[in-house]
Amino acid sequence: MYIVILAGGSGTRFWPLSRVARPKQLISITGDRSMLQRTVERVLPLHPKRILIITNHLQADETERQMRQYDSVPIDVISEPAGRNTAPAIGLAAAIIAAHDPFGVMAVLPADHFIKDEAALCDTLLAGADAARKGYLVTLGILPSRPETGYGYIEADMELRGEGPFPVRRFVEKPPLEEALRYLDEGNFFWNSGMFVWGADTILKELENHIPSLYNAVKGISFNDDVWELSDLEKQIREIYQEVPSISIDYAVMEKSTNVLMLPVEMGWSDVGSWSALPEVVEPDSLGTVCINAAGHIAVDSADCLIYADGRMVATVGVHNMVIVSTPDAILVCHRDRCQDVKKVVEQLGAAGLTDFL
Repeated sequence: MYIVILAGGSGTRFWPLSRVARPKQLISITGDRSMLQRTVERVLPLHPKRILIITNHLQADETERQMRQYDSVPIDVISEPAGRNTAPAIGLAAAIIAAHDPFGVMAVLPADHFIKDEAALCDTLLAGADAARKGYLVTLGILPSRPETGYGYIEADMELRGEGPFPVRRFVEKPPLEEALRYLDEGNFFWNSGMFVWGADTILKELENHIPSLYNAVKGISFNDDVWELSDLEKQIREIYQEVPSISIDYAVMEKSTNVLMLPVEMGWSDVGSWSALPEVVEPDSLGTVCINAAGHIAVDSADCLIYADGRMVATVGVHNMVIVSTPDAILVCHRDRCQDVKKVVEQLGAAGLTDFL
C-alpha cells in the first residue's frame, strides 16, 4: 500500500500560530509533534511501500525538514507550484504511483486530523485495501457522536452487507441542525472524513470518466528509465499545473461515481478545524479550560477557556468561553463561538498589506 498525505492547506483558522510557511499541519497545536508528523507515524505500522506528501512550494522546505527523522520507509515530498484543491493533488499522486506500479493501492489522508485510536485507522485502511483491489473507491465514514453541522455527511445503504463496506447512496453538504439531528437518529449517516482507499488505476479511470481535462493533464507523467526519482517529475509537474482545474475530489468524482463504498470507523477522530476543537484533542482541566504551552495559568472566576501561551504565564479574571492565543508577534482574543471567524482576521491582514503577520 502507498500512503498519500495531502499537506497543502493554509490553516487560517489557527492564526496567529498558523502562518503561510508553517500552517496547521506543520505546527504543534497540542504542544508535541506536528500534525503532519503524527499522521506519518500513525501509518508506519502498515509498512507502506512509500509515503507521498503533496504540499506547496511555500511549505516544501519545512515539510522536508520534519520528515528527515523517518527512515524506515521512503518518503517523497512533492511540491505543487500552485494550490488547485484536492482532485489535482490526488490525480498527480495516482499518476506517479501508476507510472511505477499501475495496480498499486493508495490510501489518501489529510495531514491535519487528530485520531485517538490509531490502530482502528490502520485496521480500516487494510480492510479498505481489500475492497480497493476489487476495483472500488472506498471512503471512510466516521460514526457521528453529535448532530454536527460543520461536517459533510455520507448516507450509506446498510441493509445487506453486515459490517460493511456499504454502498454509498449520496454525499450530503453541511446540514442545518434539524437535518443533522435526523441523520443521527436514522443511523446510516456518517461524517465525511476525507480519507480514501483505492487503486491508482481505478481513480485515474474515474477521473477520465468524470473530469477528463484533469486526467489528460496527468496521464502522461513518467519516470526516466523506470527508476523512482522525483527530480524526473519537476518539469512535468510545472507543466501539468498550468492546465489542471481547481476542484475537490468530492465534486470531481465521489459525488458522481456509482462505484463508491464506505467503511464505518470509530477512532476518536477530529478534523481540528479551529481553536474551538482543542477540547476534542486535549483533556480540559476541572474548570473546562485547555491550556497549552504556558508557564502556568491562574484562573480567577474563569472557566471554559482555550489558551495557547507561547511559554508565558497567563492569568484570567472573570473570563468565560474565551480563546486566548499568544505568539511572539501577535495576540488573538475571541469568543469560543466565533473561532470560525479567525480566518476573517487573516483576510483583513492580507487586504491591509500586513503580510509580516501572515
